[in-house]
Amino acid sequence: MRIQPASFAFTLLLGLLASVPYSGIDMSLPALAATGAALGAPPADVGFTMSVFMLSLATAPLVYGPVSDRYGRRPVVVFGVTLFVVGSLACALAQSLPVLLVCRFGQGCGAASTTLTFAIIRDLFEGDNARAKMANVVIAINVVTLIAPTAGAALLALGSWRLIYTIQFVMGLVLLIALVTGFAESAKIDQTNRLAPSIIGRSYLQVLRHPISFAYILVGAAAGGTVMAYVTGSSLFFINSMGLRPNRYGLIFSACSGSVMAGAFLDRRLVAWNVSPAYVLMRGLTVSAVASGLLLATTLVGWVPLLLVVSLLVAVGLAFGLTIPNAIRATMHPLPQIAGAVGAVSGSIQMMAGAVSSGLVACLYDGRSALSMAAVMTPCSLLALASYLLIARPAERRVFAS
Repeated sequence: MRIQPASFAFTLLLGLLASVPYSGIDMSLPALAATGAALGAPPADVGFTMSVFMLSLATAPLVYGPVSDRYGRRPVVVFGVTLFVVGSLACALAQSLPVLLVCRFGQGCGAASTTLTFAIIRDLFEGDNARAKMANVVIAINVVTLIAPTAGAALLALGSWRLIYTIQFVMGLVLLIALVTGFAESAKIDQTNRLAPSIIGRSYLQVLRHPISFAYILVGAAAGGTVMAYVTGSSLFFINSMGLRPNRYGLIFSACSGSVMAGAFLDRRLVAWNVSPAYVLMRGLTVSAVASGLLLATTLVGWVPLLLVVSLLVAVGLAFGLTIPNAIRATMHPLPQIAGAVGAVSGSIQMMAGAVSSGLVACLYDGRSALSMAAVMTPCSLLALASYLLIARPAERRVFAS
């Protein structure tokens, strides 16, 4: 039986699909130190499992997007989730860090297909309905990410880091069954379109040249870089620097994920109250920049009480939940005929920014402070705000004035 797009079950399916990359990251965070100990690698080196995973999330969508525009979303996401299932099992069986890195790359290539979730929404919904649906999906993602770190810590206590990847394998298998049995094709496929390199290149060039879509891609990428810096840095800081146990860190990370969910829920209410996306974006990006800057300032002076650091990270998460549904909607809206390519470029650039910011945090980590995390979060958040004020808003004014 196919699930109807207007139903809660369809929103839940999209939310679970979109959460696959985040569960692949968040469940593993509490186990970085334990993974390093088991494989004989330093914690900072194990942090590269996050960077490799995000690198695959950045590159694979460039293939998935055009293929989904030509052949449909359904076969692509089914293939991708299947690859995620296989990659998760391979990670659980890895015997060394180099092998784990390779398996994480394959797992991420599978998870990358879920970047088509927002193209699916663009296929089926318009205007405020699309904005509300994207907010609902962000909420669903963060229900998963709220649970994932605590679940990862619990699994680590019950067994080992391998159990985490085993559970990801099981979760992916359940999602695959749901997709095969409940998800119908959403794209309007033009059988006359050819999947040629020249056509793919023109589609990507059209996205990169579009003044509004590309501007909002930059906003989303910089905002995503801010979040991924704290995702990687928080594990290194709270567990390795402050000596918190993984279960306590899982609670802190869940609180940050809960703040993202709260921001997305608030944005959904603001849609009902007819509050403009521009207003929400401006406020959210400003809060993120201020909170990141304060974290950097307090770190530089050596005053980093636990409650203050957590509060600032929660503020960044709340701002991200407010802004990202609006940034995604603004990115996808202008080019519905190549929504897959738009989603691919957007997801690729955002994940590449996340991989770079995550890698910088891991490389610059000094073993004792939050400096690398704060030093990467602050410029990323400022870049997101500047991209919106100096590029996206002027581009919208020019288009609307013409």
